[in-house]
Amino acid sequence: MSEPSSPLPTNALLRTAYNAVSARIFAGVKAGRDFDDLRPAHGNAMEQLELEDGLRLTEMAARAGITVQSMGELVDDLEAKGYLERRPDPKDRRAKRIHLTKRGRTNARIAKQAVADVEDHLAELLGQQHYQQLRRSLQQIIARATRDNEQRDAPA
Repeated sequence: MSEPSSPLPTNALLRTAYNAVSARIFAGVKAGRDFDDLRPAHGNAMEQLELEDGLRLTEMAARAGITVQSMGELVDDLEAKGYLERRPDPKDRRAKRIHLTKRGRTNARIAKQAVADVEDHLAELLGQQHYQQLRRSLQQIIARATRDNEQRDAPA
């Protein structure tokens, strides 16, 4: 294994880079818009519904990698602020599905543009070749982790 060029371990580098990218996206979402009531943590819920609207709370929490209780608090807050709404699940009357409201969809469109702007910034910062290599490397890490989790969770 090669010696790292930074005194920080890789997980700390990834977390720090993620935090910097997330902060830039959040700043883009809030810039000059009527979203002053949002906190960075709200992105954990909003991002999941931008990718697939109408998820259950448990699905959102699992995808965001946070506890159901934490996601529930975020959803409660976002619902009170008018970004989300709970609707009955047509397949299970006991369950609720969470959907973006009109305000939530407006926020999601702006967030999507903020993400695109950050992607452009990263490509400019790293150069297109290094940017694409970074994406391939991250996808490789994710694919391997997914396979490892599936093998670990498979019945013996």
